Amino acid sequence: MAEAYAELLTPAPFNLTTFPNDEGYDELVVVRDIPFHSLCMHHVLPFHGVAHVAYLPAEHILGLSKLARVVDRFARDLQLQERLTVQIAAWLQQRLRPKGVGVVLEAEHFCMSLRGVQKPGAKTVTSALHGLVRDDPRTRQEFLSLTGGRLR
Repeated sequence: MAEAYAELLTPAPFNLTTFPNDEGYDELVVVRDIPFHSLCMHHVLPFHGVAHVAYLPAEHILGLSKLARVVDRFARDLQLQERLTVQIAAWLQQRLRPKGVGVVLEAEHFCMSLRGVQKPGAKTVTSALHGLVRDDPRTRQEFLSLTGGRLR
């Protein structure tokens, strides 16, 4: 059991790969439907779902696989979905320094599916928006429409 938890709670190390934005790309970069799983810090039961992660490039662009790796980096911990969402967005904003970041997580929590209220299939949706993805209405709407428009 200890080995299983160690595997579930240990992210794979990675190097943040960025490239100069020589072409001046200034539109959203979105990776949708990144699968993730984590363990609820309250019940130590799994929750799983998909992450939609976007950024608005400034001086650098990011290797696309790194968006998925950032999700895994923070998901492999005892977590709260709200905290996980904020950690992903804040890390990208701090390390990449883009014009904006958007993160939406959709997950099913086994603490709601298997016990307590027992509502399998219920999804929790959380978001964290920074910079122009938060402050510019057109960019915010574009992000939300590209990620399924589930937030209003």
